[in-house]
Amino acid sequence: MEPVLAAYGAAGSPVAPLGAGLINQTFVVDAAQGRFVLQRLHPVFPAGINADIDVVTRHLAGQGLVTPRLLRSVTGALWVEQDGAVWRALTWIDGLALDRLEHPGQAREAGLALARFHRAVGDLRHRFQSQRPGVHDTARHLANLRDALLRHADHRRFAAVAPLAERILAAAARLPALQAVPERIVHGDPKVGNILFSRDGQHAICLVDLDTLAHMQLPLELGDAFRSWCNPAGEDQSRASFSLELFRAAVGGYAEVAAGFITAAEWRSLVAATHRIYIELAARFCADALQESYFGWNAREFASASEHNQLRAESQLAAAGSLEAQAAAAEAVVREAFAG
Repeated sequence: MEPVLAAYGAAGSPVAPLGAGLINQTFVVDAAQGRFVLQRLHPVFPAGINADIDVVTRHLAGQGLVTPRLLRSVTGALWVEQDGAVWRALTWIDGLALDRLEHPGQAREAGLALARFHRAVGDLRHRFQSQRPGVHDTARHLANLRDALLRHADHRRFAAVAPLAERILAAAARLPALQAVPERIVHGDPKVGNILFSRDGQHAICLVDLDTLAHMQLPLELGDAFRSWCNPAGEDQSRASFSLELFRAAVGGYAEVAAGFITAAEWRSLVAATHRIYIELAARFCADALQESYFGWNAREFASASEHNQLRAESQLAAAGSLEAQAAAAEAVVREAFAG
């Protein structure tokens, strides 16, 4: 790491691990010029993704939003390559990342923060160097699950995973269709852990982890947010549920800022999109319980990636069932927030 530190004028500075992310390796550096974040990018991300982040964060800052910003190296580069790895440095923003939302006040703050982000980039025109095609192509993810069942019938845990897969595929067959709407620039992964809160956990400061920036239909972005924010148990509990109370607060916060920005066609699809994302993620996690090739896993608490991803799939499916049982009430919440 020392050559990387030197590239940012911070040779010899104290370095410590930061957070528990399962994708990029993240560190905090206490340099003479001030504290900053240092990240070693996962190989799945191309170096050019940093150019996209720089464009979007400069735009956000220009709109008056707090946002992490890329720091230039001593040669003026947006990133540094060392021993085949891509490293970047980011400004330090003091705050707290949560594993789950604990009360409606936090859900409202999350909604406000995401709506501010969407409004701020609403007038930005940018072609991303890093493309993420089909990230929410539900049909493709379901096909991948069916393929995993065929290709990995000899997996050591197939007997445990296959019944779950069949339940997911049955739930997918009940999914309502989504209305087609134009794509917008979005964060791409607005889960709970990607919102930085104040140290007391009461106020959302900004969105972080911007490697997923993309053009996407807004209901899918919001569905991904709500499926995370409104599951008070988190992803690693099989007895997950959908909290209508957290949903009401989150939708209300978002609507407060997004009025006049989000269209009727978009907000009318929010409940269906949230349901779809739950099932889609359940399918992705379940497929990886057999493939063991993509999602990071917590080796401290699970014996294998298969076990961790099976539990994640069970969690998403349980929350989907909880939302399905409350769909009429959730639709009423959305209508009240956006149509009055």
